[in-house]
Amino acid sequence: MGILQNFIPQHSDHFQKMVARTERYGKLEEPDGYGTRTGDCGDTVEMFIAVQDGCLQQVNFCIDGCNNTMAAANTVSLLMEGRNPDDGWALTPEKVADYLVTLPPNHFHCAELAVGAFYNALNDYNTRQKK
Repeated sequence: MGILQNFIPQHSDHFQKMVARTERYGKLEEPDGYGTRTGDCGDTVEMFIAVQDGCLQQVNFCIDGCNNTMAAANTVSLLMEGRNPDDGWALTPEKVADYLVTLPPNHFHCAELAVGAFYNALNDYNTRQKK
C-alpha cells in the first residue's frame, strides 16, 4: 500500500476514484462484445460489453498493467455505461485523459490502450449482430 499512498495524493479526485473503483473489474461470462489490446509498454486491457435494449448495460474490464491503465479502463466503463453502443465511437483517449485530469502525459498511451480495447469490443459486438 505504500506505493499507492505515494502515488495517489498527486492526482485528481476523478483519477483517485478510477484507480480505486473495482465494481467493473472482471470478466463477463457471456459478453455481447469482447476486445483486447496490448501496448508497447506490455500493459494489456480486455473489455467486455453487455448490451440490453440498445444500451451498454455493462462495460467490464480486466487489466494486466499499472494504475494509470486501471484508471483509464475504469473511466471508459464509467463514461460508456448507459449509452448507445454507436455513441462509443465518439469516445477518444483525449476524453479519457480530460476526465482523469492528472493522467501523466507520458502515460497517455494507457488511455489509448483502454479506448482501443473498447473499440475492439464494439467491433466484436457489431460483427456478432450481423450474424
